[in-house]
Amino acid sequence: MSIDRMVLAFAGIVILVSLLLAVTVSPYFLWLTAFVGANLLQSAFTGFCPLAMILKRFGVTPGAAF
Repeated sequence: MSIDRMVLAFAGIVILVSLLLAVTVSPYFLWLTAFVGANLLQSAFTGFCPLAMILKRFGVTPGAAF
């Protein structure tokens, strides 16, 4: 799986988990959803993604096929 797909999958999981936590625990977990959305938006314009940098350090190759 490529880094881009891993980033999108991770963002989707975090958003779904934070929405579940917002419904069951506290609505303040919606701030986590907003943070992930803002990070995806800034990444689209700047090309800077902290998760992609972390994945590269763990040895995931940018064009790895699944």
